[in-house]
Amino acid sequence: MWPGRRAGTHERQLAPLHRPELREVLLQLLCGKTHQVTRARRLRAAAPPLPTPACAGTRGEAAQPRRPQQRRGMGGGRRLTARHRPGNLSHEDVEEPPGAAPDRPHRAGRRHVGTAVRGRDEEREGRPRPGRPEMAAAALTREGGEDAFRRLFRFYRQRDASDLRGVVDFSAPGGQVFRSQLSISSVSDQDAYRAGLQPVSQWKAYGLSGYPGFIFIANPFLPGCQRHWVKQCLKLYPEKPNVCNLHLHMAPEKTTDLWGQSKEQLRRKGSSKREPRSLLEKLRWVTLGYHYNWDTKYSANHHTPFPSDLAFLSEQVAAACGFRGFQAQAGILNYYHFDSSLGIHVDESELDHSRPLLSFSFGQSSIFLLGGLKREEAPTAMLMHSGDIMVMSGFSRLLYHAVPRVLPNPEGTALPSCLHQALPSDLPAGSVLEHSSDEDWQVCAKYLQSSRINMTIRQVLAEGQKFPEESGTNGKGQAPSEDSYHENSKAKRHKPNRVS
Repeated sequence: MWPGRRAGTHERQLAPLHRPELREVLLQLLCGKTHQVTRARRLRAAAPPLPTPACAGTRGEAAQPRRPQQRRGMGGGRRLTARHRPGNLSHEDVEEPPGAAPDRPHRAGRRHVGTAVRGRDEEREGRPRPGRPEMAAAALTREGGEDAFRRLFRFYRQRDASDLRGVVDFSAPGGQVFRSQLSISSVSDQDAYRAGLQPVSQWKAYGLSGYPGFIFIANPFLPGCQRHWVKQCLKLYPEKPNVCNLHLHMAPEKTTDLWGQSKEQLRRKGSSKREPRSLLEKLRWVTLGYHYNWDTKYSANHHTPFPSDLAFLSEQVAAACGFRGFQAQAGILNYYHFDSSLGIHVDESELDHSRPLLSFSFGQSSIFLLGGLKREEAPTAMLMHSGDIMVMSGFSRLLYHAVPRVLPNPEGTALPSCLHQALPSDLPAGSVLEHSSDEDWQVCAKYLQSSRINMTIRQVLAEGQKFPEESGTNGKGQAPSEDSYHENSKAKRHKPNRVS
């Protein structure tokens, strides 16, 4: 220490070490501690190895060496975060209706399905580990409990499209899938041809164990006939007097002839995401017949004529499934893109639940989740491809369901092969189908390269049934809000969605 300078804290603490008697005591303590450590190391080296526990590794696998312990966060577990692809981020609550916008990147600290916190105890219990996705969905299904549906919704919302193990594919039936019998005599071959369908005897219909009343029909359309329904959904059905989301916030003159205003822009559209979207690409939903309202449901005064061609198609499919006399009274069309999803919901607003709900899909594929009567029941995941039809009736009519993900065509081409062939030139007499020009189909094909269209048809009232007295309203109701249908990262929480 310099003369005249007061000793600092560190120097005052070390001052006693300059005294010889204290240094001797410290050296003795240090030598004793070193001797104890050395003796413990020798004993461990001489001890025989411990037997490997049965829980190490999986069945038929050798135990893997323990990885170096990673830094732990709060709760003592490792945070394993799934990598998010663009458009794969879901909300904290899947009940919010859709919209469609690029999703935000994953935020640190927010927990999603695919993001799990697991400690040593969970690994010993055999919980799925990262890198083993084929077990993750099964483990989530077994967990059950509150919000089991939501956990699996988020899981498939963020799932890599190249790995779909555990998802039911009706093109390769097995397991809980079985062949379903149809009423072949209820639909004549001529009527099937008029609707653009194969004879019912050639349809491939399936059921699912545990879901009575659910029927899956794998693309029963004749070659080229899907094109008619795609064109109708893009060119005719969005026009007034039908109602679409664009009618709610745009001037009437700007929503006239959506097809005419969009076709050139769609035909020239490139692959850049920065290009402005056409009006058709901004479509989210269209309502037909009895127009569904997200606040007042159905109303006798909010009704326009239901399209006759779509009504005929629906009647044939319903009759083939054993529901003769089905009346197509209301329809909701969903327009999905790769970043779209449909939240968890039940279709229960119709006054007659004895009639089925029909669902038609065109364009890109999707994952469909079918659950139970409660959200605590884990759903079954299945694939829907272009042309597939689903019928929900009986017990399955009021089950929770959702669409967490739209997937690219599994064939690896821009469009499914079933859409490559044009509509035949010799349509049968009385056909409800109409030929379209090559130019029109070019616009449709460009749209479907990144989109999926779904039509859901239902009967609202039983024969002779009327709407109950409406108190406190004028009967007209309000049209649904623009954001009340498709889910995206910017949507707020809303009431449960409808349809699939």
